Amino acid sequence: MVRRELGGVWVTLKETIAASPDEVLECLTTPEGLTRWLSVGAKFEPHAGGKLTLAWDRESEHVLETTIQEYDIAQGRVSWNWYPAPLEDWTVKLEFYIDRHVEEGARIIVRLGPFAETTESLIAAADAAESWRWYLCNLRSVLESKHDMRAVRPL
Repeated sequence: MVRRELGGVWVTLKETIAASPDEVLECLTTPEGLTRWLSVGAKFEPHAGGKLTLAWDRESEHVLETTIQEYDIAQGRVSWNWYPAPLEDWTVKLEFYIDRHVEEGARIIVRLGPFAETTESLIAAADAAESWRWYLCNLRSVLESKHDMRAVRPL
């Protein structure tokens, strides 16, 4: 879903996963969890203001280094800065919320924004939404069927 909100345009994605909320949260907040479905390598300092490093290759030549904005395990929330346009230096907030009130598992809600209402920014929003839809499908695949789609069809 894409909506205009205060500050700009936000993209919201939702996925229900047949796994415990704690297991889903672990996949967002630990190096071991992040490398199960997102990156090849990870470092995660578990507190607001901490550093997050995601390595996209085994040699760590291509990495994303960013700052954790919010870290509230009790509320099932974590967020960090994200670079939606890989060749640009601007960021948006990437928010994760785990809804624990799902009968059979957990619901993950991902929000990216705010994006400016410019052509370049909205194209970046569309690209980010497509990428994060794939990442969420891979997270669900890893947790539900123990199958990592990156091995077959990397993004």
